[in-house]
Amino acid sequence: MHILVTNDDGVQAPGILALAQALRQIGGVEVTVLAPDRNWSVSSHAKTLTRPLRVKEVELADGTKALASDGSPSDCVALALLGLLEKPVDLVVSGINSNTNLGHDVVYSGTVAAAMEAAIGGVPGIAVSVDRKRERGWRDYGAAAVVARWVTEWVIRHGLPDYIVLNVNVPAGELQDFRGLEVTRLGLRLYHDRLEKRIDPYGRPYYWVAGDPPTGVPDEGTDIGAIENGYISVTPLQMDMTAYGLLDEFAAMEKMWGEERKI
Repeated sequence: MHILVTNDDGVQAPGILALAQALRQIGGVEVTVLAPDRNWSVSSHAKTLTRPLRVKEVELADGTKALASDGSPSDCVALALLGLLEKPVDLVVSGINSNTNLGHDVVYSGTVAAAMEAAIGGVPGIAVSVDRKRERGWRDYGAAAVVARWVTEWVIRHGLPDYIVLNVNVPAGELQDFRGLEVTRLGLRLYHDRLEKRIDPYGRPYYWVAGDPPTGVPDEGTDIGAIENGYISVTPLQMDMTAYGLLDEFAAMEKMWGEERKI
């Protein structure tokens, strides 16, 4: 079993080191770290097609070797699956992200996008994120690493359906404090963005997208509700985003096009 570990916080982020160390404890597993050489948070599913990608060997804080790319998280996975590594990749685990990816966050998240890139390439993908404690933004990757290892072992034993990824979010705190694990649906994320206009020394305007941190509606059964109540959240995400329940409703468009179009 060959596992690729990547992230969107950068190859030297503490979360990816904790993740790699935890997964190396699984028997019969080989772990390769290939991640961006800088922070790509909120990069979504960006892929590089208009310039060459470069990869170099780096050393992590524990002395182990890793590969760093100047591309996005999705690029890192694509490079690995398309033959950069000598051995084929059997599983991709992305993280540990330095904050949760809940609700609509999955659309923006480079962490989740890396797992989705794996699914597109026919390889199971897992994204792992950890909540931050409200005071001083403190994070503990130790508990999240244990959870990531457990979920990874579950996927190794049971597999995942094609084009399905697991989005795992872990509460802040110690493992013994968690109330359990819930399999959840995506919740409703609420964003509080605002645009700040400023003027540079040359009198030209520039802009920051700023605002308060996002919140969410902690409905029962959702990832937001699980984290709010101290549970680990595991959400299966599917690549097929078709709104099947609306196909019949929108079928009238076909008839209207035939009746109203003008040539």
